[in-house]
Amino acid sequence: MRNLSISTPLPLKKVTIQDDFWSPYISLIRDVVVPYQWDALNDRVEESEPSHAIQNFKIAAGLETGEFHGMVFQDSDVAKWLEAVGYLLTLSPDSELEKIADEVIDIIAKAQHTDGYLNTYFTLKEPTGRWTNLAECHELYCSGHLIEAAVAYYNATGKGKILDVACRLADCIDEAFGAEAGKIKGYDGHQEIELALIKLYQITDNDRYLRLAKFFLDERGQRPHFYDLEYAKRNGKTHFPSLSMAKDKSYSQSHLPIRMQKTAEGHAVRVVYMCAGMADVAAETNDEQLLAACLSLWRNIVSKRMYITGAIGSMAYGEAFSLDYDLPSDTAYAETCASIGLIFFARRMLQIAAKSEYADVLERALYNTVIAGMSQDGKHFFYVNPLEVWPDASGKNRNFDHVKHQRQRWFGCACCPPNISRLLASLGSYIYSVKEETLYTHLYIGSQIELELNDQKVQVIQHSELPWEGNVRFQFNMEQSLRFTFALRLPSWCDTPEIHINDTSYSIHEASLIDGYIYIDRRWNPKDLVHLVLPMQINHMKGNPLIRETAGKVALQRGPLVYCLEEVDNGNHLHQLMISPNETGHSLFHPELLGGMQMIEMPAFRMRGDYWGDQLYQADVQDQLEQTTAHFIPYFAWANRSVGEMQVWIREQKFQPEEVQV
Repeated sequence: MRNLSISTPLPLKKVTIQDDFWSPYISLIRDVVVPYQWDALNDRVEESEPSHAIQNFKIAAGLETGEFHGMVFQDSDVAKWLEAVGYLLTLSPDSELEKIADEVIDIIAKAQHTDGYLNTYFTLKEPTGRWTNLAECHELYCSGHLIEAAVAYYNATGKGKILDVACRLADCIDEAFGAEAGKIKGYDGHQEIELALIKLYQITDNDRYLRLAKFFLDERGQRPHFYDLEYAKRNGKTHFPSLSMAKDKSYSQSHLPIRMQKTAEGHAVRVVYMCAGMADVAAETNDEQLLAACLSLWRNIVSKRMYITGAIGSMAYGEAFSLDYDLPSDTAYAETCASIGLIFFARRMLQIAAKSEYADVLERALYNTVIAGMSQDGKHFFYVNPLEVWPDASGKNRNFDHVKHQRQRWFGCACCPPNISRLLASLGSYIYSVKEETLYTHLYIGSQIELELNDQKVQVIQHSELPWEGNVRFQFNMEQSLRFTFALRLPSWCDTPEIHINDTSYSIHEASLIDGYIYIDRRWNPKDLVHLVLPMQINHMKGNPLIRETAGKVALQRGPLVYCLEEVDNGNHLHQLMISPNETGHSLFHPELLGGMQMIEMPAFRMRGDYWGDQLYQADVQDQLEQTTAHFIPYFAWANRSVGEMQVWIREQKFQPEEVQV
């Protein structure tokens, strides 16, 4: 029952990405990132925090001896790595990688209990503590990631061993949780199991998993509060005492039943994972009330609590949302995983309703925060993604302790690196979707797809010059003429598109432009060509006046990319730079810059400070400015050259001639 779902993503195996910008990323994931992360999971990466994740599974399987090490959710790192492998094997065979994955699956299967339970922390460290601390200990979260990995690997290889492990685990959970007498009426502190169970339901058609996902969502926030009852049963024992997870209900979005939640509260990753599960269940059960709750949370996030880079979660304490319009640049938390979760949520909303606003947010997070989270060498990562960095303050101003000016090799809490891998490895499934006789294009990424429309095979080849230029071409290949609708997304950063079909201009009118999608309904002939031109002017983006941190400032955006200043191009004290509102600047492609990218050059002014001497404050001082040129690079590329300052927002003001020193 999927009455709400307007479209179905094209399966990953039907999409081949052939794109100058994105193909190197996918190759990097396959050739460097996944092998590097495999080394990290096996503690073979020098000068990084040990993972011990594979070792934990081997010990739990009885293959080796020792103790559990790492975070309570360490199992999830292995699961996300395996999920990424599944997507890579879907894209192309790799016998060596598949062999390694099969060996991991054998170990996981051996670690599973006879009743289906699977968690190395509780198997090794607290064997009697199963299901006693859901608020803190991530049992269902780890289970969810294992289930997602199983579905991806089964889809790629057809091998059922890991899927059987996942089903037995889900059945074990279903035996333990539910509204029936004798079962636990509770839910995990970190949402993930809900969306994983929907994936398992969709591949097995077992209603048991759909009902269980709905139960976990419906139970969250009910009274008497499950976490309070659980806390009392374990006599106040806590796993993370500094966070008070069992007491701070908003941290895990359990302060209210989910249908009553109107604002995004607490841990940002948990919010968007929950919302993804809510959207899935709403679509599968035709639950309009649940969909309305999704829409309320979506609107609050994207209109009041999201950074211009598509990052979410503004404060370090609790890795959380704070309040509406509180979006500081220099202390932003903006976890990479949170933007990935936002993409998951956006994609599901896009399936339910083809509205460009969902794809706009998906694109914004993807092109900016997500790929900023990984270095160009594929071996260093950001957990936190600030919009302004002053390295000199690091280690001195403790408010910036969470902010890094260089990407790290690995983390004790290593959720972000494998999350990037699984998203980019599955990127092909985000580009297109189909609903009856309509083919939607959501992202302009060079690719080749094959699908059936009206019982006829159709091949579509997309050539895209994004994100550097806005030229996109589509070619349709089929045996004979065929009528269907081709829906093209009109991005929010472009309001003057041009469309040509076989060199003939196509006029966009109200009947064909619906919710940001241009619907072209016609009989298509073999070899037909569609040329979409999306002009890319340099936009001076402003924040809502209620955002205190961006008042009087602008950020430059060109196409889907947000730009930033770096010290290596502009010198230090970036806060002294400002630009005029009338300046348009220009962009120029630099093939030698970080593998080739578009740089924006903008006439600017720099405040002079040399005449201040040792005075900290002065009255009635006329600012003295000198002319300069500001150089901006795409935000995703910062911190790939040298340590230095970075800044997204720059002051904008009009200048009087007497202020400027030539």
